[in-house]
Amino acid sequence: MEQQFDITYVFDFLPKLVSYLHITLFIVACSMLLGVMIGFLIALPRLYEVPVLRRISQIYVSFFRGTPILIQLFLIYYGLPEVLKLIHVDVSKAPVLTFVILTFGLHSGAYISEVIRAAVKAVDRGQVEAAYAIGMTGYQAFTRIIMPQALAISIPNFANLLIANLKDTSLAFSLGAMELMGKAQTLGAATQHFIETYICLSLIYFVICYGLEKLFLDIEKRLLRHEQPIVQRHSKLTFRRLFKTPWAASAQTEKGGY
Repeated sequence: MEQQFDITYVFDFLPKLVSYLHITLFIVACSMLLGVMIGFLIALPRLYEVPVLRRISQIYVSFFRGTPILIQLFLIYYGLPEVLKLIHVDVSKAPVLTFVILTFGLHSGAYISEVIRAAVKAVDRGQVEAAYAIGMTGYQAFTRIIMPQALAISIPNFANLLIANLKDTSLAFSLGAMELMGKAQTLGAATQHFIETYICLSLIYFVICYGLEKLFLDIEKRLLRHEQPIVQRHSKLTFRRLFKTPWAASAQTEKGGY
């Protein structure tokens, strides 16, 4: 039976849970890195309209976006070893984190491919045509014109995906992975103080997500720093033109102005 709430357990559990934070961050970092590589490969056929690969990438994205990640964890953890046995490959003794990272990487790759595709499509096509007109190659146009703008456009969506991925890692304990949620379940079961452990988890996840949110907001501002002065200058000019009175215009003319 669950024990009566005791605030002292919150302070007692907090350092114990933080000591397992590196496992959660390791899962997020590896899965996002794998997801970026997969997402880029999946996005290319849809961007360049490759007939067969485009259909395969659509099926891949639809599957991983249309099924719960918990089911994907079970399918890959229990199903992948059985499939690989058909080609005489035994991965039954592989660490649990391997299957967790692979699942989250495949799951993230589907969303990242859509982020990449949307960001590239958002770049004005006229800029690319202008780059070709002055003699740039396709690679040069992509790296110098498309990619910097697409990167700035994709930052908010990528940040949301990273934060969602961080929170979804709490499902890894269902396979026995000893990360934050797994350790919290162990502490709760040993002491019967589950509310205190969940409070600690909430604080840890909130602090990390808030820090990531501020970090990506700063990155977005830095990537868009060259556009902000233009927008501000255009707004000031528009304001002056709208609210410039005849008296001010005549006074400026008498002083030799425009």
